[in-house]
Amino acid sequence: MNNREKEIREQICEVGRRVWLKGWVASNDGNISMKLDDTNIITTPTGVSKGFMSPDMLVKIDMDGNVRSGYMKPSSESKIHIEAYRQRDDIGSVVHAHPPVCTGYAVANIPLDFKTLPEIIISLGSIPLAQYGTPSTTELSDSIKDLVLCHDAILLANHGAMTLGKDVMEAYYKMESVEHFAIISLAAHQLGGMKQISTQNVKKLEEIRDQFGIKIGGSACMNCGTCTGTESCELSTKSEYEDIVTEITEKIMKELNNQ
Repeated sequence: MNNREKEIREQICEVGRRVWLKGWVASNDGNISMKLDDTNIITTPTGVSKGFMSPDMLVKIDMDGNVRSGYMKPSSESKIHIEAYRQRDDIGSVVHAHPPVCTGYAVANIPLDFKTLPEIIISLGSIPLAQYGTPSTTELSDSIKDLVLCHDAILLANHGAMTLGKDVMEAYYKMESVEHFAIISLAAHQLGGMKQISTQNVKKLEEIRDQFGIKIGGSACMNCGTCTGTESCELSTKSEYEDIVTEITEKIMKELNNQ
């Protein structure tokens, strides 16, 4: 094992410990991977808590999912990681977890595409919702195939979230941003509704993104990280999602007040 592989294994275990400590995974949930080279991936094993992994538990697989080394079985959801790597040459790591609030949006089938936080507009653009796919099957990997071209963070309907980065720490920090954005968005709904940033000011933020040299999406992206050119991925211009969340919040608050 060379020094690079050793370092990758250690970093994956560190990220696994962080997502477990934050409560973003329970039991054996979630999976993390990072490319070792153009043909090999280091991934988390199945059936192991992400908070209690050791570097030797991780599995080396190829781009077809075949095990190259390791005494444990790779995650059954490695298919979505492989699909992301196939679609994006610039991506070196994938983190999949179930942070409670952003997963709540995923379960409600509400994308986090609100134009409300400058930091999110600059760093992630928008966070679309992939259609539901049965976990551990090609349905799930097919659901993210087009979205990963232009997005570094995606909600998985009724499932969780996945983030992409050049390395595992970058992918992890993007997951932090997604959950933080989800928490703030929910709080804004509870406080009376979101006030979205104007189109003119969004364009200014996109210009700042360009000045900082922040790239969202891969080379195949047609729209600089804001969408893939399909309706399912465009930034929402309607208030339907806000209406849904507001209605749910009102019901919850009413029930709490009646207790």
